[in-house]
Amino acid sequence: MTTLERVILVNENDEPIGLMEKIEAHEKALLHRAFSVFILNEQNEIMLQQRAAHKYHSPLLWTNTCCSHQREGESNIEAGIRRLEEEMGFSVPLKELFSFIYKAPFDNGLTEHELDHVMIGYFNEEPLINEDEVAAWKWMGIEEVKTDMEAHPEVYTEWFKIIFDKFYHHIEAQKK
Repeated sequence: MTTLERVILVNENDEPIGLMEKIEAHEKALLHRAFSVFILNEQNEIMLQQRAAHKYHSPLLWTNTCCSHQREGESNIEAGIRRLEEEMGFSVPLKELFSFIYKAPFDNGLTEHELDHVMIGYFNEEPLINEDEVAAWKWMGIEEVKTDMEAHPEVYTEWFKIIFDKFYHHIEAQKK
């Protein structure tokens, strides 16, 4: 990943309004486009990743399968598939479930202020993790994640707590 990676600044309707270097957008807490991928297996377990130790925020915390920012001219699905391959070493078809805006400040002065596109895909094998991005991975049942997150919120990324809650309620609504 280059330090000059740019994010797509958007308004609340997800209309692009400019590009900005990623760190600057996070320093200024400006709304930008992002995505979060949830990979599930046949047992309805989520593939979680533990962020690499050298990450500039949230190192060694557990989070969803992968997440990042779309590049200019890249669709949400294309971005999700690209980042899944880069971080977890596999590619599967993805489906966008929903999008929403959230804001999560960090202790280091950076803020995630994202219009996040949440996607789902299915995979039953082991990933080939990129150790520059990912320290570890595991499968966890959806209810198990919910319970563990309530008991041990400090081991999960701030955005995953927010996104998982939306994901959980979306999945539950689909059951009805």
